[in-house]
Amino acid sequence: MKYNNILVEIENNIAIIIFNRPKVLNAMNTETALELSNAMEKCQEDDNVRVVILTGSGDKAFVAGADINEFKGKSPSEIMRFSELGHGALRLLETMEKPAIAAVNGYALGGGLEISMACDVRFASEKARFGQPEILLGLIPGWGGTQRLARLIGIGRAKELIMSGEQITAQRAYEVGLVNRVFPAEQVMEETKKFAQKLAGMPPFTTKMAKYAINYGYDMALDNAISLEIQCMSQCFSTQDLKEGVAAFLEKRKPNFVGK
Repeated sequence: MKYNNILVEIENNIAIIIFNRPKVLNAMNTETALELSNAMEKCQEDDNVRVVILTGSGDKAFVAGADINEFKGKSPSEIMRFSELGHGALRLLETMEKPAIAAVNGYALGGGLEISMACDVRFASEKARFGQPEILLGLIPGWGGTQRLARLIGIGRAKELIMSGEQITAQRAYEVGLVNRVFPAEQVMEETKKFAQKLAGMPPFTTKMAKYAINYGYDMALDNAISLEIQCMSQCFSTQDLKEGVAAFLEKRKPNFVGK
């Protein structure tokens, strides 16, 4: 697929996906959602990619929401398909076996916040702003905002943001657990890459099992989730990397994980 709205760079086992519509603050339209889905599928299939970073072009926005032109003259059934397209893309992002990090360099509003929440980790520029402003248009979030936001920051805070349409600062987002770390604007991408490189050096299958156990165990009854963890942990003993990790620990040296 030829990409018109995103850029994809791969370096040192890290894929960097850049939303590239700066004239509209990287707003999401149908074409961009399709390109994101395609890029996620390629990252999943590429054994050379161990970590994915998502960020926005320019210094103003990560993704400032949906492109409002998508809404003009659309019927409920057409908007439903647009919502389903976004959900499909974000579910690919959320459930792929490789870690995904959002480097939020500016506005992450509406669909932009929803994209960041589908990532495993969120790093933010001090200049970043977060919010679900859909209610100001007479809408509610349609790409997972009513669900992931409550799971991340609690139902009360999620209702506060969604029902008011207000934006919060990066510092406030950190305080409520919406982002993992906040950096000066000029450092956020550098720090994100550092962390991504650290994750890329971890054993891939083990990373996959950790993400799987967390994602799918979260909503289970505790006994079922513990059973899932036991199964995932046990599967790690099928890998060469487990043997290498144990040997390195006993020999007091740094492990050399090979991804097998």
